[in-house]
Amino acid sequence: MNTNNWTDFNDAEAQQGGFNLIPKGTLVPVRMTIRPGGHDDYSQGWTDGYATQSFDSGAVYLSCEFVVTAGEFSKRKLWTNIGLHSAKGPKWGQMGRSFIRALLNSARGILPNDVSPQAVAGRQIRSISELDGIEFIAQVDIEKDGKGEDRNVVKLAIEPDHPAYASLRGEMKSPSPIAAPRSPLQQPQVQHQSGYQQSATRSEQSGKPAWAQ
Repeated sequence: MNTNNWTDFNDAEAQQGGFNLIPKGTLVPVRMTIRPGGHDDYSQGWTDGYATQSFDSGAVYLSCEFVVTAGEFSKRKLWTNIGLHSAKGPKWGQMGRSFIRALLNSARGILPNDVSPQAVAGRQIRSISELDGIEFIAQVDIEKDGKGEDRNVVKLAIEPDHPAYASLRGEMKSPSPIAAPRSPLQQPQVQHQSGYQQSATRSEQSGKPAWAQ
């Protein structure tokens, strides 16, 4: 008998079929990572090499990978670009900003219509690096790839006003609740407009949200 695994493949396990697509509209908790493209523009806040610029069109975007972190489709990966700039006009960049706003709301538990100082601060980032590794609830979509084949993508982030948000948030491995800054005269327990209560912590006492430490 040939005992060399890399010359005789008769005893290798049969190849398994490819994954079926995740159904369109499925809601899943995901962790987003950014594949750096090396393009910086400090005037726009694109730093640390996270942005990618297309050689063909000059468009600038974030090349993102989304890993499902829980549920039936756990560990499945999806890929989507988040638009930052297009020479064709502002629409693509505006869509990218809207998506990032929604994913920050989703990750940090902020209602879309919350305009409290806490919520306003929660929709701000110091750099794109804060988005690398962020976890939120996403809606899966299906679109054609460059070869005309169907593939799963992420185009919508599910915000706290969605009926399924609360249960799905419980499946997130590293949820990022927002923590309200408070003065020493305030009570240790505070109620936010977003509907979430946070206990007093050292980060609150410092005047910074927990996710900003």
